[in-house]
Amino acid sequence: MIFDEIVLFAYIISLSIILVFGSHGFIMMFYHHKYRKNIPRPGADKEEEIVTIQLPMYNEMYVVERLIDSVCEIDYPKDKLEIQVLDDSTDETVDVVAKLVKAKQDLGFDIQHVRRTNREGFKAGALKEGMKSAKGKYIAIFDADFIPRKDFLRNTLRYFTTDKIGLVQTRWEHLNEDYSILTKIQALALNGHFVIEQTVRNKSGFFIQFNGTGGVWLKECIEDAGNWNADTLTEDLDLSYRAQLRGWKFVYLRDFTTPAELPAEMNALKAQQFRWTKGAIETSKKLLPLVWKGNIPLRVKLQATFNLTNNLVFPFTLLAGILNVPLIFIKNAGPYWNFFNFMAIFIVAFISTFLFYLFAQKDVHHDWRKKIALFPLFMAGSMGFTLNNTRAVVEGLMSRKSEFVRTPKFKVEKKSDQLSSGKNIYLAKTKIQPSTYIELLLAAYCLIGVGAAVYFMEIAAIPFQLMFFFGFATVSLMSLRQAYLKRKQLAE
Repeated sequence: MIFDEIVLFAYIISLSIILVFGSHGFIMMFYHHKYRKNIPRPGADKEEEIVTIQLPMYNEMYVVERLIDSVCEIDYPKDKLEIQVLDDSTDETVDVVAKLVKAKQDLGFDIQHVRRTNREGFKAGALKEGMKSAKGKYIAIFDADFIPRKDFLRNTLRYFTTDKIGLVQTRWEHLNEDYSILTKIQALALNGHFVIEQTVRNKSGFFIQFNGTGGVWLKECIEDAGNWNADTLTEDLDLSYRAQLRGWKFVYLRDFTTPAELPAEMNALKAQQFRWTKGAIETSKKLLPLVWKGNIPLRVKLQATFNLTNNLVFPFTLLAGILNVPLIFIKNAGPYWNFFNFMAIFIVAFISTFLFYLFAQKDVHHDWRKKIALFPLFMAGSMGFTLNNTRAVVEGLMSRKSEFVRTPKFKVEKKSDQLSSGKNIYLAKTKIQPSTYIELLLAAYCLIGVGAAVYFMEIAAIPFQLMFFFGFATVSLMSLRQAYLKRKQLAE
């Protein structure tokens, strides 16, 4: 009996946390409607201003040529453009970049190959090093997997209409969205952030964040906010909040996009999600006290708090998934029927989340019905990532430091591109975490829950049990597939 009550108490706490964070979609929809007419207005062209473009990279031999070529094709006066290739690479990328830089210099571009003796500070350290010699009034940043459009600078610089605007951020577009189910689900998830979350926060006067790439900073803003720091894994989120706490304003361009390549391999995606999740927790620990001490409206403080802490939902979602199985037996053996009827209100969180992603698709896609049909798979995938992201949350809360693990890029854009073709050195180096085997065990555990739900005719529980099972099974098996691809490459 005591065990039953402990399980029920833990479950109600978990679902309460999920309800709070999940229901935030309703708040986003409210502000989405209220401030829908708040559209940023551009000013005059700024061709007379010098712009520095920074390209931070680490071992990007498959995509670096694509990046440098696209940057050099940007429509902007050549004498007003400085390009810094901030190359911390330790493999063949160094030679590839050196040849590309030399060729572009011969064509008259002011492009420099910036090398450091170590990777101190990782990406933040590289950007800070580049700042020392940057000549531009504005700093544009692109990660190696991005392809900026030719009119990028002309369409972003015009939004620096006042001296207090410190950043203009563009929406990410997905080069390889249709490559696989994995990339389609990622696109669905990211669109929630880029189409709704960033847009609504910016229109409503809340804090938004620089997304690490695809944006232009006013150099003075970076310096005034304390420059790049490497004490979190999300240096972009950290700098964004420090700048806005000092009164700088940001502009978000939903309708101007910068294409990028999505991770096409599960272990690469897990590493990326781990870094983003842990970094956000580290940043929240660092900056939340400053947010609440800051001279900003309460509504802004509340939204900032939600934005910085929403990754805390992962441990509670994992706990709810684990407790789902014994709860089926408890419900059918004990006097808790009224309790379980009350728990039906938590379907509200599911509805809120669905509407959030539905509007994200409708706002930018004509074929939104086709895309939102993947929502159940997205939810299952989110559940499958709970162990991976819970590890990140725990490490962040414990202040356990770890290396900035880059997301490997494989230059896969079309369905015909094969991850396993050739000797892809980055594919061979991606690591399978030991937690993958725990995810496989959790899949088997949740399958027991599916069977129990069917046996006891718990119809309402079956869909959620299936999503947990499918999520853990898919994430673990796609991770383990990496070992097979490694062996295949070695045999070729």
